Amino acid sequence: MSIPSNTPQTLAFIGGGNMASAIIGGLIKQGTPADRILVVEPFVEARQRLQAQFGVRVLAAADATLTEAGLVIWAVKPQTFKEAAQQTCNFCANALHLSVAAGIRSDSIASWLGSERVVRAMPNTPALVGLGQTGLFARAAVTAADKTWIEQVVATTGALLWVKDEPLLDAVTAISGSGPAYVFFFIEAMVDAGVKMGLTVEQATQLAIGTFEGASQLAKTANEPPSVLRERVTSKGGTTYAALTSMQSAQVGELFQIALQAAQHRAHELGNEYGA
Repeated sequence: MSIPSNTPQTLAFIGGGNMASAIIGGLIKQGTPADRILVVEPFVEARQRLQAQFGVRVLAAADATLTEAGLVIWAVKPQTFKEAAQQTCNFCANALHLSVAAGIRSDSIASWLGSERVVRAMPNTPALVGLGQTGLFARAAVTAADKTWIEQVVATTGALLWVKDEPLLDAVTAISGSGPAYVFFFIEAMVDAGVKMGLTVEQATQLAIGTFEGASQLAKTANEPPSVLRERVTSKGGTTYAALTSMQSAQVGELFQIALQAAQHRAHELGNEYGA
């Protein structure tokens, strides 16, 4: 990853959990030197892990070292964001800020940090294996060069897209941010069903995960929409037809949409609860 020549070269992370680790791992794989990455992480065990795994610089608390940072990535929990910002803002007023905290709106972030150069991101956990999906929203003060830098960083974890209206990030949260849990939920159900039908756990797990993996790849590479691909597998009176008819009778599709709307609503509530 090339770092823009007109910005300081240090990338700082506030928080060193799973999402920060996914981004750090991607950056290092793409050539960012470990000594250009700084992580503020209060937990000793997490700092030790980051140093051992990536060789990055770590701090137990924010200090003047953060003035080196051209980009600060906020990988903190929503409920701790405001406090972390208050402890950090004096050291990084001139930096570009990228938040991966769910729900916290950019108005709050800009107010806490005293900066309008704020980008919000909604990533998901497949970023840990380089297959993430990340939605992005930029405030008006974020320049084209800033966006390019953000894209270079986020692209190390998978695919990305920009939304023009910030509330759309709540929809991104509902679909892809929380989405891996839905997939795991269905995999669990398929494995349980397979075991009840006589398969071993190992056999059912292989079949369930492999089916999701293969169907996802087919949906990604095919020229037809998922509805057409579904119809091709569904012969009237056949086994797939029996399963889908059962799900339609139980209104699984409608209930699933209601569940996603609940996630969207909760994302909005987080902004109200933990925002300024």
